[in-house]
Amino acid sequence: MSSMYSTFAFGKETKQGGFTKFNIQRNEPGEHDVQFDVKFCGICHTDVTFADPNTPITKYPLVPGHELAGVVTKVGDKVGDVKVGDEVGIGCISDSCQDCTYCDIGEEQACAKGGHSMTYNADTVHGHIKTGTGFTQGGYCGSMTVHRQYIVKVPKGYPLEMTGPILCAGITMYSPLKHWKCAEGGKRVGIVGIGGLGQMGIRLAKAMGNSVTAISTSPHKEQAAREIGADNFVISSNPDSMTTASKSLDLILNTVSADHDLTALIGLLARDGTIVQLGVVRKPHAINQLIFFRRVNLSGSLVGGMKDTQDCLDFCHQKNIMPAIEMVTADQIPKVYEKLSAKNDQIVRYVLDINKSI
Repeated sequence: MSSMYSTFAFGKETKQGGFTKFNIQRNEPGEHDVQFDVKFCGICHTDVTFADPNTPITKYPLVPGHELAGVVTKVGDKVGDVKVGDEVGIGCISDSCQDCTYCDIGEEQACAKGGHSMTYNADTVHGHIKTGTGFTQGGYCGSMTVHRQYIVKVPKGYPLEMTGPILCAGITMYSPLKHWKCAEGGKRVGIVGIGGLGQMGIRLAKAMGNSVTAISTSPHKEQAAREIGADNFVISSNPDSMTTASKSLDLILNTVSADHDLTALIGLLARDGTIVQLGVVRKPHAINQLIFFRRVNLSGSLVGGMKDTQDCLDFCHQKNIMPAIEMVTADQIPKVYEKLSAKNDQIVRYVLDINKSI
């Protein structure tokens, strides 16, 4: 893995600097690797967080992006199921130890030996990927190289520009839906927060055959939620609406990343129901313990492993599930970041068109 090549990227070279175009170094593909030209990269709110000068863990030069989709240009000698010209993608995971209980069963996001390597801003500790900086650099770039284990194959006919959001927002919702048996249908599923994550949760849960309740503080989102599959709509800031929906749900996927009343949301669970925390709230939640006497459960989830990510993309192709996207170019990144910083519940997912950005 000693040989390196240069590719262009869009990112921040310094903490206080703005977005510019510069060159980065990646490893030439080894025998188990795949290299591809990046055509599109989704823009996630996580990107905005890492680009914030106040985020203490950000490494520079920063190249964000963990929703990559493109066309294969090189494959290693021991890669048998991916060929030059194939359309592929990479999500939030670009490396892991490949030698622990969780990696062995396709749960790389739970890697027990140092954790998985995020597709950007993670030290290259596992040895299957290399950059010129010693830490991963993401998908706002011209080319990417990664071990075959972290590649997903885009089904023929599925729009490449739609692929990126599936590999982040899609799998983040798909993984808990599958774990809590919603893939078999017949469950009553609540989705809190009708933004980029929430829209995918509604689409996926409905396509799996479940009854779906959209939960939001914004009454104006009801029409949009119903158009993408919601059967019911609950206004979480309205006590009457919350009372009507009390004890009505088997599973709630909570995507909210702002301070909110978690006890009230737990009150929507039926006996033995589970609420899954997906949004990150830095302020600790105050929870009334008495509510747990109804035998309800509080849990969490983090993206999903590579097998589930492939399954999620295949399922979206099979069910014709398409995220709502808006194409942008690199010069629009600052404006997009401003929008996402001001309101982190936009239904649309922004997708960076790499070719049109050069």
